[in-house]
Amino acid sequence: MLGLMLFCCSFFCSNKISDTSMIPATYLALGDSYTIGEQVAESGRFPVQTTALLREKGFSVADPQIIATTGWTTDELEAGIAAAHIQKSYDIVTLLIGVNNQYRGRSVEEYSKEFTALLQKAIAFAGGRPSHVVVLSIPDWGVTPYAAGRDREQIAREIDQYNAANKAIAAAYQVPYLDITPFTREAAQDPELVAPDGLHPSAKDYHRWAVALLPLLQQALQ
Repeated sequence: MLGLMLFCCSFFCSNKISDTSMIPATYLALGDSYTIGEQVAESGRFPVQTTALLREKGFSVADPQIIATTGWTTDELEAGIAAAHIQKSYDIVTLLIGVNNQYRGRSVEEYSKEFTALLQKAIAFAGGRPSHVVVLSIPDWGVTPYAAGRDREQIAREIDQYNAANKAIAAAYQVPYLDITPFTREAAQDPELVAPDGLHPSAKDYHRWAVALLPLLQQALQ
């Protein structure tokens, strides 16, 4: 009788563990046009491409939830998050925001304060686990055809200042950081890295981001 009870317990417990292991991991992507993938197909968005790569590696991952809109600044992303009424935690979270703050001429000091608040929320959405959040650097749109006639060097300097701020904040919160800005600057020599609007990255460039992001998210999911 005792042997039968142990067998039943072992059977049902093992089934429960198996069922839990089949629950797909969840992914929340926060940002602006670079996260929603302006000018590219849904399959070309970097969160979607990253999810596909994770699945190829054997991870069960649900389709990413994306809270992002073209043109959003940090305060507008904050409002978008509030409007989404998020009531659950996620296994992985990415945060990429700030280019529109720079474009509108807002100060790095203001950005730093608002970015810090967003990062705190991102960590909370990841169940309070900083290692399950990744901050991505801001792309340099100054190399694109859209920036023709503008001071490209000034844009690059300002983007670098913003990225220095978000990198330092990420480090302070022990959040992994992915610098994709060098990828975007290669668009100056490779027009295939730019979307048809002459401003945003193409799916080809987003794929490179996804490949670079993959090991960071793999580590979080292991």
